[in-house]
Amino acid sequence: MSETTVAEIMAELAGLENPKVREANEKRGDDHGVNLTQLRAVAKRLKTQQDLALELWATDDTAGRLLALLVCKPKEFGSGQLDAMLRQARAPKVHDWLVNYVVKKSKHVEELRLAWMADRDPVVASAGWALTSERIAKKPEGLDLPGLLDVIEAQMKDAPERLQWAMNQALATIGIEHPALRARALGIGERLEVLKDYPTPPNCTSPFAPAWINEMVRRQEA
Repeated sequence: MSETTVAEIMAELAGLENPKVREANEKRGDDHGVNLTQLRAVAKRLKTQQDLALELWATDDTAGRLLALLVCKPKEFGSGQLDAMLRQARAPKVHDWLVNYVVKKSKHVEELRLAWMADRDPVVASAGWALTSERIAKKPEGLDLPGLLDVIEAQMKDAPERLQWAMNQALATIGIEHPALRARALGIGERLEVLKDYPTPPNCTSPFAPAWINEMVRRQEA
């Protein structure tokens, strides 16, 4: 893809900019104003193009990077590339899409999960915890779940926000998916009270782990 083509795409994204969407996104730390449904429509038209994805990522523009993650080929990235991209992905939505749409489909996912969980950067560590939640739910064999609960119990209360949310998800996932550890997960959540007072819209499940666990178990048993 030529530079002109990338410039044309960026101009198209700029044309989709909506001040109200930007205002809402900026409250969550995402510096872009493109409606995600419209962004996905652009990606659908462009189809999968790895070289274009790399060029869009290099623009350092949040909407451009989100589009890059929709048109890339996840299995073509090396572990070093994905690690570098995660450290560059400071907008929460870019971070989230990178982990969920790309890293989870990569052959390097387990290597990165372990490396990121041990990272001293809490934003990087949060990606490791997000990948761990996925394993807790889908492939828990080989995980030390009681050990993970030990770490959550010791560190979640004082963790920075993004890391705290990721640890909280792991806590809830253990409680939901592993009945033998449910009582302990509930107890940790009750004692730490992380996200207990988080404002939750009607008909939505609270992110407070005990409420989240109990609601999901109730649905499973209904």
